[in-house]
Amino acid sequence: MRPSPGEVASAWLQQARQDLDDATFVASGKRHNVACFLAQQAAEKSLKAFLYAQGMEQVRGHSVEALSRQAVQFDDALAPLTTQAAPLDQYYIPTRYPNGLPVGSIPAHCYAADDSTRALRLAGTVIEAVGSRLRPAE
Repeated sequence: MRPSPGEVASAWLQQARQDLDDATFVASGKRHNVACFLAQQAAEKSLKAFLYAQGMEQVRGHSVEALSRQAVQFDDALAPLTTQAAPLDQYYIPTRYPNGLPVGSIPAHCYAADDSTRALRLAGTVIEAVGSRLRPAE
């Protein structure tokens, strides 16, 4: 039996919350590049949870901004996320790959506490907004 949209959404939102918790944990260990990436992942997964809850069968892409725009098609109340959370997109590739940074730089040396603090705050905003609006497809 195929899981319901609500069940799929619940799994994605649970993982989003776990990713945010993991991001907080690694930030405390000064692994700021990893914390930024996990924060981006948390926001991405929470938006995917919302879209799955609306009955979408496939949700593709990794851009928090683009996923936010898709979510707004179902709920205008999420519109502020398209600009508020868009900065998280900058943490998808360069936090992990040296070729996303200037030559000679590595992600482990390019992110600081201010970066991870901001990323954690933004991801928390997305998860809170999605969690308050999440509803199964009708």
